[in-house]
Parts: sequence; C-alpha cells; structure tokens
Amino acid sequence: MLYLVGLGLADEKDITVRGLEVVKKAERVYLEAYTAILLVEKEKLEAFYGRPVIVADRELVESGSDEILAGSDKADIAFLVVGDPFGATTHTDLVLRAREMGIATKSIPNASIMSGIGCTGLQLYNFGQTVSMVFFTENWKPSSYYDRVKENVQLGLHTLVLLDIKVKEPSLENLARGRIVYEPPRYMTVAQCAAQMLETEEERKEGAWGPDSLAIGAARVGADDQKLVAGTLKELAEVDMGRPLHSLVLLGRKAHDLEKDYIREFAVDAATFEASWQKGYGATS
Repeated sequence: MLYLVGLGLADEKDITVRGLEVVKKAERVYLEAYTAILLVEKEKLEAFYGRPVIVADRELVESGSDEILAGSDKADIAFLVVGDPFGATTHTDLVLRAREMGIATKSIPNASIMSGIGCTGLQLYNFGQTVSMVFFTENWKPSSYYDRVKENVQLGLHTLVLLDIKVKEPSLENLARGRIVYEPPRYMTVAQCAAQMLETEEERKEGAWGPDSLAIGAARVGADDQKLVAGTLKELAEVDMGRPLHSLVLLGRKAHDLEKDYIREFAVDAATFEASWQKGYGATS
C-alpha cells in the first residue's frame, strides 16, 4: 500500500502515532521536500523515526513517480508530506497514478496551515479562498491572485496567502542555456509578500486593498518560536519575522470584535491598528 502521511507543521514530533507506526513498518520512506518544509533537518526525522528517509524533490515526484510506487503493490511505502497530505497542496496526482497501477492508498491526516492559521485568533469559517503568492521578477509579476482576493474582500472574508518557496529549482538563465544549475533555496517573507501586494494594487487600482489595509503575518506556525504580527500592509512590508516559513492573512472587513481583541496584542503599533480598524472593520452580520 502507498501511505500518504501528514507530518504536521513544526518538527519531528508532530507526526501522529498512527503515522509513526506506518513509517516504522514501511519498506521505503520518502519525504516530499518542495512544496513546504519542516523546521528541522532530515537527520532529525531519521533519528526520531529510526529509519532512513529519501528526499523526494519536485523532479522525482512529478517525473519519477514510478520509482516511488515501485513495489508498493507488495509492500508498504510511506510518502511523507509536511502539514496534511491533502491540505494546502494536494497530491492527488500521485494517488491517481497509484490507482492506475492497481495500488491501494491510504492517507494519514495531520494539522496543516489551513487549520493552524487559527492561531491568529481569526475564526476559520470567516476565511474565503486561499491564494498563493509567487516571487515577482523584473519581467514577471502575475496578478491573477488579485481577482480571488477581491472576491473575498467583497464578501468581507479573510484571505490566507501562502508564500512562495524555491527549493532545488533551476535558474531561468541556465535553463535557457540548456544547463541544469539549481539556485540556492529561497523562502518568501511576510515583508516581501506585503510589498508585492501593494505593488499589485498600484498596478490594478481596483481598491481591493491599500497601504492601510489590516493584515496579520504568521511565522513558523506551530513551532515553539511561532511569531504573529498584526498591522497595516505598509507596516508589514517593513517587518522582520525571522526564519521561514511565513504566511499572511489579509483581514476581512467583517472581522468580529472578538477577533480584534485577540489580534490587537500582536499589533506593530496599537494606535495605527485602532485607526485602521475604525476605517471600516468590525461590521457584524
């Protein structure tokens, strides 16, 4: 059987008891390592699991799925996913490939950023569509995410923005020259995300948000050094939240006063936070 095992958000101890039992008996253990990362090194996982772990990068997962699935009709294979196997990033393609080969699959769920973002004190049923923010380049600044966020804004709902990571990805320059040379890992920060959102609004000029729009930056959700910062997008564009991973939530206009009371503690500046809130937040319905 192919097991997709959720690892949770922070470290080697976040795996569930059921997930750990699967890992310990599996013939091979793969760690999906390009859509998200744990906050500990692979060696710590191996020490805790008592098993070697094979890092599965994008190339292996997308092009070498046969290698991962090989023998899983006769033995158990564990495919480890940071967060939940079907949370922020789905792995339905691997499951569908397994089905085509007549291989049974089972998913072991765990916490993901989709549920973990509740640490901000925002009510999860007040969230709209989740979007992803990619690194802008000088010649490529996609704004398709804007339309989905705008729909959330019009409904007064919060928006979770998942921030880009680049792990073992070739540079465009080297690809153009036919060479595979990988760039150093990069992880988008809350400050970069806020700055890019303001850049998109400046280009689109449709009023979905602005410098005074309230947002919450979240870093290392679920870890001992988890950090939350609330403020305007202008303020968050200057904030330093430390090491990855980061996420950002754009506050919905219908945010409840209870949510305000919770997040005010994390404000960059209490006076600025209150002034921005009074400009149109807190409508209840």
